[in-house]
Amino acid sequence: MAELMDRLLIGNLELCSLPDLGISDLEVRIDTGAKTSSMHVDNIRRFRKKGQLYVEFDLHPDIYNTDQTVKTSAPVVDSRKIKSSNGSAEQRYVIQTLFSIGGRSWPIQITLTNREEMSYLMLLGREGMGDRVYVDPSRAFTLLEDSTDTHSG
Repeated sequence: MAELMDRLLIGNLELCSLPDLGISDLEVRIDTGAKTSSMHVDNIRRFRKKGQLYVEFDLHPDIYNTDQTVKTSAPVVDSRKIKSSNGSAEQRYVIQTLFSIGGRSWPIQITLTNREEMSYLMLLGREGMGDRVYVDPSRAFTLLEDSTDTHSG
């Protein structure tokens, strides 16, 4: 039972950081219906470094200012055919990066895609959540609520 208490309670929308990619305070949509996490990127370019396949890409850390971009790169860990919510299938690069939320961090795999038509630039899927969180779909930004609570005694 102790392991149940170690999980973070998160809502359907939270702020996260991807420190390896230089991104903080990114709005992430929590999607228990999606197996894999995904992120909107532009200008994907493949290259090799010491024999390893990498991708360079542009991230948009602020959904309200998509002109702001951060250019970054990461090693490719896989390439997968992903079926989107509209039923179309797409081959996507998969990267692994550190995901931070609520003062905790763990590595997750993220597929890179064009999500510009979507409301949120990143989705956190079931694989990325693992056994680390519980989701309350009726709430959003639960971790912000917790950090702004004032406890007087």
